[in-house]
Amino acid sequence: MALSRIWSAFIIIAIVVASIKCFFFGETEIFNLMIIGKASDAGNVLKVDGVIETCWTAVNICLKLIGIMALFMGFMSIAEKAGGIRLLSRIIGPFFSKLFPDVPKGHPATGHMVMNFSANLLGLDNAATPFGLKAMESLQELNPNKDTASNAQIMFLCLHASGLTLIPVSIIAVRASLNSANPTDIFIPCMIATFVATMAAMFIVSFKQRINVFQPVILAWVLGLSSVIALLVLYLTSLTTSSLQEFSGILSNGLLLLIFLLIVLGGLYKNVNVYDAFVEGAKGGFDTAIRIIPYLVGMLVAISLLRTSGTFDIIINALKHLCATIGMDSRFIDGIPTALIKPLSGSGARGMMIDTMTAHGPDSFAGRLSSILQGSSDTTFYVIAVYFGSISVTNTRYAIGAMLLADLVGVCTAIGLCYLFFG
Repeated sequence: MALSRIWSAFIIIAIVVASIKCFFFGETEIFNLMIIGKASDAGNVLKVDGVIETCWTAVNICLKLIGIMALFMGFMSIAEKAGGIRLLSRIIGPFFSKLFPDVPKGHPATGHMVMNFSANLLGLDNAATPFGLKAMESLQELNPNKDTASNAQIMFLCLHASGLTLIPVSIIAVRASLNSANPTDIFIPCMIATFVATMAAMFIVSFKQRINVFQPVILAWVLGLSSVIALLVLYLTSLTTSSLQEFSGILSNGLLLLIFLLIVLGGLYKNVNVYDAFVEGAKGGFDTAIRIIPYLVGMLVAISLLRTSGTFDIIINALKHLCATIGMDSRFIDGIPTALIKPLSGSGARGMMIDTMTAHGPDSFAGRLSSILQGSSDTTFYVIAVYFGSISVTNTRYAIGAMLLADLVGVCTAIGLCYLFFG
């Protein structure tokens, strides 16, 4: 019900704002831009696709996802038949049994969630999505109410959407391409902001689900992960930009290839017909990618209407006016559009980050803040549409509220860190 109300609000607000602009301010082209506009049109100041192009975009995303889904879910099928997922579940079980009390020990869902978190951690977005969708399918098997999100599904999605990533390689690459004097100077703030957002997500959902996060097992894992991240930060800060990108490529892609190798070797050791197992799993990837098209079209169209109506510009101008009125430092406002769009659209937020750095400079306060904001959260509404849509869950309960609250913590942390590191 919450998602239905938010989706409806997006459409109503967008149309009302556009109507006011059209009939009271003479912006007669706004309706055309909202329906048939293209980001590539010379007259499209906002550089945002209208409804028709957005529908194509949604379908193209799913079509591109088919191959990736087939690949990774094929390998997941081999791992399951070879017992690799059960082994992973037993290793991580003591921690997950406290954080996901409704998931039985040794259940395959645990292994799938670990694979998803690991892919996110390494910045492997293409791998994280198939692993995450597989995790949602596994959790759905344990869900007594198939159309309502379970506690375990909400906890998983909130942790996933917090976007914990070790190395923001794509952001560093964009900064380097825009001739930043020090493209990697946002690395530590990004790391801290995304870690804080993840911890916030865990605490928010744990409070709602009455989970004691101060249990020794949970604290040991959190402190252990914090120590590993701190050590990695110390090492990576000593590297040059080129060395950092090279190390990241070796670490993330090398580990992915290692996973493929171990899965195949494990399947051969267990006498699994690895190719047949791969094909069987790949078929499920195709079905999942097709199934999410209606959910993705609906969400992206609502977001497109909200953006092409100019609602975001109104919010930004209002915030600037408020800061000027109360005498507050308003430098952070120029970076805020990235944070506003990030929960709605990953590509839109990336474009806004680039636009901010182009307009103000990559080493400006706004340019650095937009970079940190881009790396401090995930695309909440996209995640909701794709992950819950893949298992036909319509009642998301408090998932959206918890995810947006964790996003807000990440945004506030990012702003504070930007002032702390860059004045």
